Amino acid sequence: MGTAISWRAPARVVRYLTGRMGMPAAVAVTDAKKIYGSGDAAVAALSGVSAEFEKGKFTAIMGPSGSGKSTLLHCLAGLDTLTSGDVRLGDVSLGSLSDKDLTIVRRQKIGFIFQAFNLIPTLDAHENIVLPLSIAGEKPDQEWYDTVVSTVGLSDRLTHRPSELSGGQQQRVAAARALVSRPEIVFADEPSGNLDSTSGAELLEFMRRAVDEFGQTIVMVTHDAFAASHADRVIFLDDGQIVAEIQNPTADSILDKMKQLGD
Repeated sequence: MGTAISWRAPARVVRYLTGRMGMPAAVAVTDAKKIYGSGDAAVAALSGVSAEFEKGKFTAIMGPSGSGKSTLLHCLAGLDTLTSGDVRLGDVSLGSLSDKDLTIVRRQKIGFIFQAFNLIPTLDAHENIVLPLSIAGEKPDQEWYDTVVSTVGLSDRLTHRPSELSGGQQQRVAAARALVSRPEIVFADEPSGNLDSTSGAELLEFMRRAVDEFGQTIVMVTHDAFAASHADRVIFLDDGQIVAEIQNPTADSILDKMKQLGD
């Protein structure tokens, strides 16, 4: 069980955070609709999406620009709200939570890796990695911290600030930050998008190892077939709807499916 909650949380949140409720899927979305604007200017980013994301699996979400993939990711992660429908993280409906409850769930159960590294320039690598825990007044489990840092190859760079690190090293700091709190699920939005091919491949291999060796659950948005080929499953969106899915993908099978969908 994690660090005690210092405020009186609703029973549904306490049950979730202490892991007493069964969780058949890490996160699930039902009939998700997201509309931006109103009247003639209304744009439907999601048009009734339903999907489950299994624990301990790596799922990639793909689709053309404007297909709704980033909107779906942000709604799954509690960073944006649905116009209608439901997102359940484990057995908790995110739409039922207050802002304070949602903040606690995001902090304790969700990790984030974004295309922009989002590192604090005045903090060194170690301080950036443990920042979310520090904000919560918690300390990392030292054994787990050492495992994550070693896995991402940062053991000799912990005292360096972001300006002293390469792009690949900065993204590995961001990945370590996402994993160090042992989140239930990690959401990644184009995590290799700003990296060169070598650094991107290293990051993706680390994410694959996190799933295979640590049982991590990852949901990643990407436009790149090579990146998506590291996943166990690829979901394709178009016009705010799921239009196809591939299990155990390869880069070739992804490109073939993309061509079919394009045709």
